[in-house]
Amino acid sequence: MDLALKDIRRHLGKFIATTVGVAMLLAIVLVMNGIYRGNIVDGTWLIENTATDLWVVERGRGGPFNESSRMAQDSYRSVAATPGVAAASPLVLYTAQRDFGGASQQFTLIGYDVFGGLGGPTTIAQGRGLEAAHWEMVADRKLGLRLGQQVAFGEDRYTVVGVTAGAVDASGNPLVYLSLPDAQKVQFEQDKRALAAARAAALRRLEAQGIRGEQAERLLPLVTGGAATINAVLVRLAPGADGEAVSRHIRDWLHFNVYTTDEERTLMLEGRLKRISAVLGLFRGLLVAVSIVIISLIVYVLTIEKIRSIATLKLIGAPNALIVRLIVTQSLLLTLGSFALAYLLRLLIAPGFPRTLAFTTQETAVTFAVMLAGGVLASLMAVWHALRTPPQLALGG
Repeated sequence: MDLALKDIRRHLGKFIATTVGVAMLLAIVLVMNGIYRGNIVDGTWLIENTATDLWVVERGRGGPFNESSRMAQDSYRSVAATPGVAAASPLVLYTAQRDFGGASQQFTLIGYDVFGGLGGPTTIAQGRGLEAAHWEMVADRKLGLRLGQQVAFGEDRYTVVGVTAGAVDASGNPLVYLSLPDAQKVQFEQDKRALAAARAAALRRLEAQGIRGEQAERLLPLVTGGAATINAVLVRLAPGADGEAVSRHIRDWLHFNVYTTDEERTLMLEGRLKRISAVLGLFRGLLVAVSIVIISLIVYVLTIEKIRSIATLKLIGAPNALIVRLIVTQSLLLTLGSFALAYLLRLLIAPGFPRTLAFTTQETAVTFAVMLAGGVLASLMAVWHALRTPPQLALGG
């Protein structure tokens, strides 16, 4: 140990520079761990943080997250009348992109019944939840909105009454909560000129069929459509109710698809998140492999650089155990020091990272164990070369 430390002190600058370089590489590995796990956390956040027992969506659809789902707004009344259902609430999900503070940002609108309905924000970091039927909104802090700030959607202005922290959709975009009618208006609102053109075209079609005047005006809403729709119905089961029986009743009699929270999570993991998780996992594995190779090469090169000193030790009769301890100690100090610095860099990077970074103790421990094993393996390779070094090399032979 003393010999290894003395050698490090002699080449302190080189050792520190090498440690910092390896630490930056290991920090990337640790951050990739966080990206991989954070992708799953973001993808399932809304599913796991919506207080509901069942998700009811359009029949034949894997919605409302993996696939679009559209249902008549009054569908929730039929679901609410199902035996075993304590409450059923309509829900609207709509991904939008608007300018906030001079920057274009993407987010997901959540529309729900603010008067006792399901699907609202579970935790509020600042302010309060929605209490009015119109013109109020709760937004995640990622959007950079402040309490009391007014935001324009179309021709209406909404006041931020609450701010959430970490409320994101499957893509990591922040959530914005509105009342159900407000969210529907934002989702389906059209430009007035487009509406006027559509109205004129509908009137021409009616006139071509001989329908004019007051009769055409009465039929116009039917021709242009516009019935309110929702994307899902959230269900809370009554105490003691059989969830499977309720789901079967809704599927058989109301002709909707029904998923539990666990089933929705599985749909997300095996659908939308599957490919990106596989890609991130592959990159994570490649980074670990490259890191081990680089650590091995560095330890080997450091040993080669002092091969003449090792030959001198052998020439003066130093035991092989001393040489082995010298190489293994330096390798472990390099690996441990690099990992400690990488962990510190990870702590500094995480707060400002644009996506959620989620870390688990188990994954960090496994990464540390793999890197430590790589350092030990690299030192054994260097030991093998050092022990084969002839003592006469110290004399220039």
